[in-house]
Amino acid sequence: MQKQHIPEYVDRAAELIDLPLDPEHRPGVIENMEKIAEIAKLVTEFPLPDTIEPAPIFDPADDR
Repeated sequence: MQKQHIPEYVDRAAELIDLPLDPEHRPGVIENMEKIAEIAKLVTEFPLPDTIEPAPIFDPADDR
């Protein structure tokens, strides 16, 4: 998500889930969403080879 779209995203997401967003909290929510978007880039922009295979299903109960 591009940084300039985050304020609109915050407003629309709050509206979609009927979450009242106090105007004094909005800047903090936007700031946190910007941080989350930066962290997400580590995953979304990580290059994977075309030959990679999906991992099998992990069941923690089987990992004993």
